[in-house]
Amino acid sequence: MSERPLTPEWLLHDGFDGFVSLGDVRSRRATVSPLPGVYVVYRETLDQPAFLDKSIGGWFKGRNPSVPIETLEAAWVDDAHVLYVGKADAGGSGRRGIRARFDEYLRFGMGEPIGHWGGRYLWQLAGTGELMICFKPCTDPRDEEKRLLGLFRTEHGSLPFANLHA
Repeated sequence: MSERPLTPEWLLHDGFDGFVSLGDVRSRRATVSPLPGVYVVYRETLDQPAFLDKSIGGWFKGRNPSVPIETLEAAWVDDAHVLYVGKADAGGSGRRGIRARFDEYLRFGMGEPIGHWGGRYLWQLAGTGELMICFKPCTDPRDEEKRLLGLFRTEHGSLPFANLHA
């Protein structure tokens, strides 16, 4: 495993799978695990991003998901591939999982009024179809999410760009 955590290579060695573009997931050319676990949205490049004036995300409960570009610039984490870490529990019915939770996230990012307010900063980036997703099924998604966010915080001194809360 590489010394630096949360790079695409490190995620692969840590047991993550998928490694497909959001564009491919949106068009259903790629599948995402239905099991409980965690997912990571990342960029292969470390170049500075371009931000959109308005979010393409949905207005959940009438709230505008857009924030000022200055807010996005302040949240940006230089030299970090990972932009967002999400978790997906099995839910009360046992039928939820990574696929269902990530589907909600994508639908929010396509403008639907879906309740996935966390991670909304991603939808103010230009070129979201080029962002990548990988996922890792696990029995305790909350603990795994905390572990990954802790590794990120240790490495970068903050949460990933689109994780607004731990």
